[in-house]
Amino acid sequence: MNLYWIALKSIWIKEVTRFGRIWVQTLVPPVITMTLYFIIFGNLIGSRIGDMQGVDYMQFIVPGLIMMSVITNSYSNVASSFFGAKYQHSIEELLVAPVPTHIIILGFVGGGVARGICVGVLVTLVSLFFVSLEIHSWWVIAVTLLLTSVLFSLGGLVNAIFAETFDDISIVPTFVLTPLTYLGGVFYSLTLLPPVWQMISKVNPIVYMISGFRYGFLGISDVSLILTFGVLIAFTVAFYLLSWWLISRGRGLRS
Repeated sequence: MNLYWIALKSIWIKEVTRFGRIWVQTLVPPVITMTLYFIIFGNLIGSRIGDMQGVDYMQFIVPGLIMMSVITNSYSNVASSFFGAKYQHSIEELLVAPVPTHIIILGFVGGGVARGICVGVLVTLVSLFFVSLEIHSWWVIAVTLLLTSVLFSLGGLVNAIFAETFDDISIVPTFVLTPLTYLGGVFYSLTLLPPVWQMISKVNPIVYMISGFRYGFLGISDVSLILTFGVLIAFTVAFYLLSWWLISRGRGLRS
């Protein structure tokens, strides 16, 4: 057990050191991007929109922007890191070592969670220059943030396993993740949509993550918390089992 802990800690430290060493590329860009969102959508456009579900528009979009930064950075960190290890064949050393598959998964996912939370905290600090945040429920914020970061870290891991070139790890974020995020209620409430489109939007799992995170801050939500946590846990378990199965079988990892 002690050896497993050493292996887990080593992988996690390597992952954190990796994105920490190049913080100008990993931490600064998302903060700048979110700052532009705050200025353009919050101050310039938000002043014309007014309130959204009874709260100032700027306050309404802040939780969604924080969650968007967490999603993209958790995903991209694991996708690029794991694929880099696969491309350099260093992942083969882990596969032949007496290290259980779940330790490998937890190590890489831990790095993605660390980066996602770091960026989320930085974006939250930046948002304080534009709006005074209200906290409705700390535990909802913490649980939603953690589960979402774990889920998309696992998603990045699955993407990296299937990817055959560096271009492949950008396909899912560009054509799947980005559209789902923008259509996930970051900038609007589902109540503004016609009933049919509300039902269609609820097929998007990111809707539940942003809605739950917004509830933690503002106490307003488009879907129930029970459904939010149910979707998060179900997808997290499914992606974990898929990752474990793929790595155990050596899918795309053994040359």
